[in-house]
Amino acid sequence: MSTVQKTLSKTNVVDLVYCGMFATLMMIGANITSFAPFFVVGGVPITLQTFFAVLAGLVLGSRNGAIACTVYMLIGLAGAPVFAKFSGGFDSILSPTFGFIVTFILAAYLTGKIVETFQTLKHYIIAALLSMFVIYTAGTNWMYLSYKFWADAPPELSYQLIWGWMLVPLPKDIILAIFAAFLAFRLQKILKILPIKTTKLED
Repeated sequence: MSTVQKTLSKTNVVDLVYCGMFATLMMIGANITSFAPFFVVGGVPITLQTFFAVLAGLVLGSRNGAIACTVYMLIGLAGAPVFAKFSGGFDSILSPTFGFIVTFILAAYLTGKIVETFQTLKHYIIAALLSMFVIYTAGTNWMYLSYKFWADAPPELSYQLIWGWMLVPLPKDIILAIFAAFLAFRLQKILKILPIKTTKLED
């Protein structure tokens, strides 16, 4: 085997390991309250799926970040109880919250694309917050449409009520997105695993 082939093989193995690691982190993050009950605030469970989806794109880049989120989704659809509340199975597609799982893939890809091109801390933060906007906008609209067309909806359901529900976890996710940006920016300087298009890194 040539040196180039060995390098490519090693790179592919490393990519698989990182993708698997982030898929696992998303599984844990979906049910973090089962391992850490103190993550329940005011009766509302705090999940870390969004945090790890954003972090996957920031650390792994567009391709591998999206792959990690896709692996997580496919494992859940295959029946493993890796979604929130230890749910799973193909019928999860009909869940009002499944749209968030789909948008994790898009958000990771978009986030990765930005930081592959711009490696300043400012752009890491922008990428993280932009991915939050994508997740909340697409996921919340999916939830509303699911309640309108196929899911059992509460009688008082309205578009405003749906967004009212989403305002509860929003501050937490914004704070975690910014934290993910700082963490990923530092990790990139150490691990250097992001497929960047330029080499400029600024504090």
